[in-house]
Amino acid sequence: MKAIITVVGKDQVGIMYKVSGILNEKHVNIEDVTQTILQDYFTMIMVVKIDESAASFHEVDVALHEMAEKEGLSIHVQKEEIFDTMHQI
Repeated sequence: MKAIITVVGKDQVGIMYKVSGILNEKHVNIEDVTQTILQDYFTMIMVVKIDESAASFHEVDVALHEMAEKEGLSIHVQKEEIFDTMHQI
């Protein structure tokens, strides 16, 4: 299943490393990524493929939200079909 992950927060060393580390642990493949720094804020959007035989969507979502709380980030994970439907309205 594909999902869209957005990450926003005050820029700090290691954000991409920490996010991609969690994705690696859960066997999630990063298919596309864009990131930038807007003034002092790190922003990133990823398109990922979740191998649900290794980890469920829920497990990935929970792991990223736990990391986000520790690091003071905002991370949202949406299934691709929900993301697409929201943007067709």
